[in-house]
Amino acid sequence: MKLTKKTDNGVEFWLARDLQELLGYTQWRNFVAVIEKAKTACQLSNQDVADHFADVSKMVDIGSGAKKEIDDIMLT
Repeated sequence: MKLTKKTDNGVEFWLARDLQELLGYTQWRNFVAVIEKAKTACQLSNQDVADHFADVSKMVDIGSGAKKEIDDIMLT
């Protein structure tokens, strides 16, 4: 699976859920806590948090052809 993606405008990003397990986090809530700390660090370095962290959602298969919408975060 290719982890990097690009927006229609050519901005490279990663989805947090794609990175979560790769970085050793088995639970989404624990990884979200780390992302919140990264947002704070971004803000403290005078960066616009919205330029680097965008809340998104995506559909995932849950079996029997059914899908469910889950939260994710676009990271640049």
